[in-house]
Amino acid sequence: MNGRFSNKVAVVTGAAQGIGRAVAERLRVEGARLVAIDRSELVHELRDDFSLTLTADLERAEECQRVFGEAQAWQGRIDVLINNVGGTIWAKPFEHYQIEEIEAEIRRSLFPTLWCCHAVLPLMLARGQGAIVNVSSVATRGINRVPYGAAKGGVNALTACLAFETAGRGIRVNATAPGGTQAPPRRIPRNEQAESAQDRQWYRQIVDQTCESSLMGRYGTLAEQVGAILFLASDDASYITGTVLPVGGGDQG
Repeated sequence: MNGRFSNKVAVVTGAAQGIGRAVAERLRVEGARLVAIDRSELVHELRDDFSLTLTADLERAEECQRVFGEAQAWQGRIDVLINNVGGTIWAKPFEHYQIEEIEAEIRRSLFPTLWCCHAVLPLMLARGQGAIVNVSSVATRGINRVPYGAAKGGVNALTACLAFETAGRGIRVNATAPGGTQAPPRRIPRNEQAESAQDRQWYRQIVDQTCESSLMGRYGTLAEQVGAILFLASDDASYITGTVLPVGGGDQG
């Protein structure tokens, strides 16, 4: 199959639902040999003759090392890594977060990207080429998501610092920063706790602020997020590294 990713091996994390699922499906259309990773068994719905699906808890460094070893063994190389794991678990003013909730948000939205970059980097450096795209968020400037915003700020810093270290060795490292995005209801929610009226009000404030911050005054689509991610992952972006590209209808994050 011909396409921008023909004969390339592309790893997508958080591939079972939402943006990650849409990225994985588009990569297959564009010819990639896909490795789809998620903690949910739903990821195995993507398995076919040209795709490897793996389950792992990517919040744990040893799990990242394990699945990237399996991915490397499958085709002998990894050309592209798209780090998509993350997402707000709770939405509320910072003073209402419990300590364990703050720690959980950081583990969910920073550590998988950190550990996956650490696991894939030796494999890419050995070949002197590779492209990494980290999925961040415009929520680095927003309300009711301080721990999540802090984690995504860490993703932005990781992107910039790693690009500095690896640009001269054939690796490009970029990020997109999605704004609010329309997606089908999650089949497995990030937070399985019962939602109160106060929780709904706090989340409504996020929705309102997201639309107000976007110059276009709306949420984006999955296709709009996928297009930006795959541009940075492709050879079309061969002279771009260390960049965080906001994809929020004008909201710069």
